[in-house]
Amino acid sequence: MSPDTSAIEAINDAALKRPDWLTPFVPRRGLSNGHAQTIVGNFLPRPALNFESIEEEIEVDPLDGSRVLCHCHWQPEQVRAERLTAVLVHGLEGSSNSRYIQGVAARAWAAGFNVVRMNMRNCSDTDRLTPTLYHSGLSGDVGAVINHFTALYKLEHVALVGYSMGGNLVLKLAGEWGSRPPLAAVATVCPAIDLAAGSDALHKPANRLYEYRFLRGLMRRYRRKAALFPDRYHPEVQGPVRSLREFDDKIVARYCGFRDADDYYYRAAAARVVHRIAVPTLVLVAKDDPFIRLLPETRARLQANPHISFVETEHGGHCAFLSRDPGDEIHWAEATLIRYLQSVTKAERGS
Repeated sequence: MSPDTSAIEAINDAALKRPDWLTPFVPRRGLSNGHAQTIVGNFLPRPALNFESIEEEIEVDPLDGSRVLCHCHWQPEQVRAERLTAVLVHGLEGSSNSRYIQGVAARAWAAGFNVVRMNMRNCSDTDRLTPTLYHSGLSGDVGAVINHFTALYKLEHVALVGYSMGGNLVLKLAGEWGSRPPLAAVATVCPAIDLAAGSDALHKPANRLYEYRFLRGLMRRYRRKAALFPDRYHPEVQGPVRSLREFDDKIVARYCGFRDADDYYYRAAAARVVHRIAVPTLVLVAKDDPFIRLLPETRARLQANPHISFVETEHGGHCAFLSRDPGDEIHWAEATLIRYLQSVTKAERGS
């Protein structure tokens, strides 16, 4: 057997093992670098959403009255309950209007899903809706959104889609809920599930620009909260805040009930519960993501869980995955998420 024949057979074997929803990812020309993917992907526009959007504020914590804002897109009433409802959760300092959220929302709607674009607490200029800050451990907020719409519309099947910090939130909830209805599937892109490792990676010299951008937004938000709720927050922070870890230590831990940053990172990380996930789940990551890090034990838990499809590409950057394919297919991760959800939810429903 010639070397060429062996190579062809290896490629064919790999194709046979690859599920129908997963296509090979080849980065767009000139974007094989993780930083280039990340930066271009963050600014590349998506088509405007051209279907009806309904705003709804949902109470997620009756103890303090915290509410979150959701932008909802509902299929016709006669089919609404039986259609898959995709709840989309953005990343750190993002919103329901983040480009990647709009991109996957358009695809989900075209696939016949109901779509709920959820804002985390305070995001999309909703600081007035809650006296609290937002953080990576608030998976209960996602659960409250599911429960609200399930009670309202008798939803039969709900899928969670999360990017980066939102990926941590939905995986954490999935681990906490197990196989609890109506949760049917989960799909994530570059989920920040090892929080301490990711926070420390952001502080490396090559990633300081990303960290500075996050910190600028977080500190601006904190000052707004202090102005809105002066009895709850002190406007001045003790000492400088030069890293995400320092922000989490001096602000998140202090005001959100954690001992310190390490306690927050441990308790809020989905890595602790991914082994308990019991619905079809996609975890999509890139080896050249500038700041998402998976610890060996977390990777082992993901790969050991039979409900989880763990896909790791050589390239893709952070939540970008801009491919060489033309048109809408340039956004490979968004297309993959929808194909995955269509595949696994049809299988679960016997269709």
